[in-house]
Amino acid sequence: MPVAIEPQHDEHLVRAVTEAGGVVVPLAQARVLVWIGEPADLPPLPDAVEWVALKTAGIEAFRAAGVIDDRRRWTNASGFYAAGCAEHALTLLLAGLRQVHTAVLLGWNEEVIPPAVRTLRGATVAIIGAGGIGRELTPRLKACGATVLAVNRSGTPVAGADRTVTSAHLDEILTAADHVVLAAPATPETHHLINERTLALLKPHSWIVNVARGPLIDQTALGEALRSGIIAGAALDVTDPEPPGDDDPLWTLPNLIVTPHIANPSPDLTREMAPWLAENLRRFQAGEELISTVDPNADY
Repeated sequence: MPVAIEPQHDEHLVRAVTEAGGVVVPLAQARVLVWIGEPADLPPLPDAVEWVALKTAGIEAFRAAGVIDDRRRWTNASGFYAAGCAEHALTLLLAGLRQVHTAVLLGWNEEVIPPAVRTLRGATVAIIGAGGIGRELTPRLKACGATVLAVNRSGTPVAGADRTVTSAHLDEILTAADHVVLAAPATPETHHLINERTLALLKPHSWIVNVARGPLIDQTALGEALRSGIIAGAALDVTDPEPPGDDDPLWTLPNLIVTPHIANPSPDLTREMAPWLAENLRRFQAGEELISTVDPNADY
């Protein structure tokens, strides 16, 4: 099976191809293209290419570049990096609740820090956009003693969650939640999902964690909510724009944690992707359904 890996060869993906019985070839000779470059750099595809495997979970940029067509199969990395994202989401939430960030800023401050510390035991956490990340995060939250409310587009039950509902119930879930984790794709429907109105539904002790896409949050509204005490804090692994400008007022907020899009660090993406690629190559050769197939007409 001839497979091209472009725009450069990656040792983890090359190994996955060879272990699956494939051979790495130039694009002109390939039936499969593994594209690990930028959307705008994707070259015209030979008719012989039957399947394009993308290394990103989000396909918004590929959709905007107009490169996804209906003449071949396309897959993204949806679910491939879910465990890492779930681990980081839990880390950020616990860092905020346990006031790790405040201790870093203030040191041994017994007046400010202890009264602000909270626990996940007995807390209710809402996962908005509960797909692969939600499935990985749910057991981690349950292990910490939390109740989990899952929200997704279809309402398909998330294993282990105490309740799963469709996005039509978002206001109800936000009102019930102590804390919120955002794991939804960026679509027109989810743009500024967290805004002045929805922030007001949360509690003064609530924390928001975003490991999905920056535009899910209206950052101006978030800044006001953090300054005024409408919510207790926020932890962002993604921002809009990314990174924030040096003069962005968000940097001045003591109840905001920002990490530089490291829920799945770029250097590790292909290592995480490799076993999934190998499995999909096996399925491709066997004529089976591929994992994480992209609908050419879908937003994500």
